[in-house]
Amino acid sequence: MTAHLVRRIAAPVVTSALSLGLLGAAQPSSSAQSAARWTAAWGASPQLPSTGFTPNWSQEGFSRQSVRQVVRVTGAGERVRIRLSNAYGTSPLGVTGATIARTAKGRDAAVEPGSVRHLTFSGKRSVEIPARGELRSDAAPLPLKRLESVTVTLYLAGTTGPATFHAQGWTDTYRADGDHRADASGAAFTDTTQSWYYLTGVEVGGDRPRRKDGIVLFGDSITDSFGSTPNTDRRYSDALAERTGRPVVNQGIGGNLVLNDSAWYGERATARFGRDALDQPGVSTVVVLEGLNDIGFSEAKDQPTYKPSPVVSAAELVAGYRELIRAAHAEGLRIVGSTLLPLKGSDHWGPHAAKVSEEVNHWIRTSGEFDAYADFDKALADPADADRLHPAYDHGDALHPNDAGYRLMAKTVADVL
Repeated sequence: MTAHLVRRIAAPVVTSALSLGLLGAAQPSSSAQSAARWTAAWGASPQLPSTGFTPNWSQEGFSRQSVRQVVRVTGAGERVRIRLSNAYGTSPLGVTGATIARTAKGRDAAVEPGSVRHLTFSGKRSVEIPARGELRSDAAPLPLKRLESVTVTLYLAGTTGPATFHAQGWTDTYRADGDHRADASGAAFTDTTQSWYYLTGVEVGGDRPRRKDGIVLFGDSITDSFGSTPNTDRRYSDALAERTGRPVVNQGIGGNLVLNDSAWYGERATARFGRDALDQPGVSTVVVLEGLNDIGFSEAKDQPTYKPSPVVSAAELVAGYRELIRAAHAEGLRIVGSTLLPLKGSDHWGPHAAKVSEEVNHWIRTSGEFDAYADFDKALADPADADRLHPAYDHGDALHPNDAGYRLMAKTVADVL
């Protein structure tokens, strides 16, 4: 495995107070039995603070404010812990306190009365996360069902500076002045965006070893489910969790590339794969859908967010896929490849993209190097023109699926798992 893929966080020892797990620090080893008690039930890949496509608070950060974030877990458990990231912070991040609670009916900033749990970090309510660091909380007793929504609230009394975040959450995140981490009411949370801040994972656990059957969806804006209806949990990952009954973690980043880093679109896939895909407890399978931006940005002459855009060959893209395959297999994980969706008519379409997407899809179908493949290219193609996304599945830009398209993607993956 190449060095830049090995950016791992050892799972903390599961005791009455879980040990801190920090990037770049020596880690306590976990027993196989205790590690098997945790399953990643929700996730979001961290990104560098940036302007993004929609308004967000990442560049301004927070000061004496509470941030309340709603996520839906795809696994059940008797206890829960969260994962926080300061991966792109240039100074330590002080978290004054954090809570987790069941989300109130109605899906706004309110939580169920009596369900609020104060989270601790090595037994303390406050914690400092070093620059470029990351940690998991201690376990909190909060029984959760599959597909139940939980609300995580962080109180940040100090001035954070620019915030590590995930740009496109497709659900509302709330902000309030002052300390409102324990509020059952959402009345104080008057500001909203649709990004996530510092929160990169929710994991569920129990007293007995758990079946290792989780799925990581790893990719770009299509995996991130650009175009899905906000605040309705209609992402590709949600649809797959509903269809399979297995825990599913979405590690897509809009605009992400296999081979190159971007200020807006995250570290390249080969650089973030270890952190975002391999370091997820309870996972057995990774599904990769990535490459459209590598071949399409050079065709998108009017897009200003990624310049210069290198012209990428099929051979270069295949080399990137092989790096991911080797890394997954080294961890004993099954890796499923996905053909690139039809893109004719989009701003990513042009002679080079048409040629390379055909070559790449042929390799995915015929090489046998992935353990299996999901043929999105065929499943979502327009019968009248196989190079185009079917109108029934098109969000409107000839590139991203709509809710129905994401459901069909989930079915296509479920059929090969």
